Amino acid sequence: MTLEPSSLLSLEGKTALITGGSKGIGLAIADAFARAGASVCISARKAEGLQSAAETLRPTGASITTFQGSAGDALVADGAVEHCLTAFGSCDIVVNNAATNPQFGPLVEAQMTKVEKVFEVNVLGALNFCQAAWRLWQREHGGVILNIVSIGGMRVGPMIGAYNISKAALIHMTKQLALEMAPSVRVNAIAPALVRTDMARALWEANEAGAAMGHPLKRLGTPDDIASASLFLCSEASSWVTGEVLVVDGGRTLN
Repeated sequence: MTLEPSSLLSLEGKTALITGGSKGIGLAIADAFARAGASVCISARKAEGLQSAAETLRPTGASITTFQGSAGDALVADGAVEHCLTAFGSCDIVVNNAATNPQFGPLVEAQMTKVEKVFEVNVLGALNFCQAAWRLWQREHGGVILNIVSIGGMRVGPMIGAYNISKAALIHMTKQLALEMAPSVRVNAIAPALVRTDMARALWEANEAGAAMGHPLKRLGTPDDIASASLFLCSEASSWVTGEVLVVDGGRTLN
């Protein structure tokens, strides 16, 4: 059956839960999904950020709700999925976007409490949300999981070793869960290069032009670059794609 592109990219009738959805990449994904017709639940740690994000999204005309809590808390994962079910009646799409990186510096000198925090949010947090979505909705009804990883999970680099290792683990988790959750649930990932967000500010703010030069397309990524790729992987346009990592990096990995 052949569908029009607008139909392939539509999320009408779907509910999407997006962690770390109050700003940056998460907010851009929420906006794209809302404009594609999805009901959207954004989850984040800070109430004020969630309120501001919800006000940003409501002009799209979509149904919007929020859930406050840390992505590293297993109880938050269950609560967020249950909130989606109560608010919208389903939890069809989960985007694991929330991440943290309190450890900056050589891994060999890293404070282990900070490394543990990186893994608690970036790896275990994502797995908690996958398990909650599977147990409470997707095992019976199907769905889509999207993990936001990083090209740092595919190569070594200075200063953010703990973060990169966590993203390498999430890449492998993506493939493992794609095998386990098939055929009813598709699981994919997006690996950005350097995106112009607050979280990555330490990597680009001092010399944005210089940071951009490492990318053949000669600019840093924007949250919207990741959002458009996310819409593809969470829509019927990618209905025969699972276990894949889509690199969205301005050509950075070519160098």
